[in-house]
Amino acid sequence: MDYSSAELMIINAARLLRDGDVVFVGVGQPNLACNLAKRTHAPNLVMVYEAGVIGAEPARLPLSIGDPTLVSGSVSVVSMYDIFANYLQRGNVDVGFMGGAQIDKHGNINATVIGGYDHPKVRLPGSGGSQEIAAWANRCYIMTPHQKRRFPEKVEFMTSAGFIGGKGDREKAGLRGKGMVGVVTDIGMLEPDETGEMILTALHPGKTVEDAKANTGWDLKVAAEVRVTEPVTENELRILREELDPTGIYLKGGG
Repeated sequence: MDYSSAELMIINAARLLRDGDVVFVGVGQPNLACNLAKRTHAPNLVMVYEAGVIGAEPARLPLSIGDPTLVSGSVSVVSMYDIFANYLQRGNVDVGFMGGAQIDKHGNINATVIGGYDHPKVRLPGSGGSQEIAAWANRCYIMTPHQKRRFPEKVEFMTSAGFIGGKGDREKAGLRGKGMVGVVTDIGMLEPDETGEMILTALHPGKTVEDAKANTGWDLKVAAEVRVTEPVTENELRILREELDPTGIYLKGGG
């Protein structure tokens, strides 16, 4: 069965979601993961968007967090202040889907600059609401290709806090939530150990520990038992390609 790396990551991210989860989600591939989960094993999943939409049931693929399609069929529409202050910070959001250019060995994310802050090599989009989501969501996930440049030992700028310098640092900083509990890549999955360091806990079919180590910017530790993820199914691919993204807006170029 042929599928792209984007499809592989989306499908495995969708499987992490639980029925009844309240998920703070943006557009793009995390949106596809949430909608895939909702159409398979998590029909009661509730999607929350930064613009203030709760319980969105979009009739088509949204192109931005301000896309009018998000409002149709939603449970509630509130202000952006309300969505952050009265929902996220009060602990009412189970999952935050994160994104960024870099993620380091302690699950910290950089979406701000590559190089020095004052004179960067690359200026990135920045935080948006991601720093608040990382601080207050009960658990966070990220999807990203497994490349050494994306996985440095330490991020060049900490946009969103994972475990900062190790387990316990989140609590010292006054952050709630469990932080970055899972990173889904096109090689496998990383999860934090008891010290807050991200280690390899799963491989996709056909991938190896050597593949993961060669594409990580630190000496990647490996769990005592590394599981193999379930193969991608025809039904999951059909939903992605035919129902969720038939024109390939977010699926094209992912492989």
